[in-house]
Amino acid sequence: MAASYFDVDGTLVTTNLVHPTLYYMLRQPTPLHSLSKLGKALAKAPLLALAEIQDRRLFNEMLFMSYEGMSEDRLLTLAEEAFERVMKPALYPGARDLVRTCLDKGHDVVLVSGALDFIIKYLAEYLGATDIIANRLELKDRFATGKLLRPVVAGPEKAKLVRDHARDKGHDLDECFAYSDSYSDVPMLSIVGNPAAVNPDRKLRMLASTYHWPIIRLDRAA
Repeated sequence: MAASYFDVDGTLVTTNLVHPTLYYMLRQPTPLHSLSKLGKALAKAPLLALAEIQDRRLFNEMLFMSYEGMSEDRLLTLAEEAFERVMKPALYPGARDLVRTCLDKGHDVVLVSGALDFIIKYLAEYLGATDIIANRLELKDRFATGKLLRPVVAGPEKAKLVRDHARDKGHDLDECFAYSDSYSDVPMLSIVGNPAAVNPDRKLRMLASTYHWPIIRLDRAA
């Protein structure tokens, strides 16, 4: 059986990792806690912008430091709310149909995202996806340390994680599909037999055209 591996941010939804993170920061136990979190995030903004360009793994690690000190209960309690208010409204209108097409073909559908697992699981349930590969926060004494557990789901590491997943589940990568909007995901797209560019950035669009990969447009968010 084949599998279809989907990047999430920019591919299925218009949001990125920053949006749910801001949602959490704005819903701290007190306004002072929220202001403190936002202030620290704003101070790191220039470094985050640089990291996003140069090293997606470092960007992920720096961004998720914002969750330091949040309780596991609060993280999980707000997860469904963050999905409903941030990610779900940002779904491209064609996202569910594209995922449904893959499911109708009998594929496993796997969401591969740098977002946190406890939020992505709600997106997976909503779309009918069968599995997720997502980032996980380190917890100590039921509080987030601000660190990500290894491996960090970002950049070229996605390709290794998809390869490992396919091996563990018995999928032939030559028969599998992968979908992404970003040139940074070319390693993931390149290891499957059927890559596709979805809402591609300029560099990915040019590469897809050169190699005759399908280019899919899901239009604006609903």
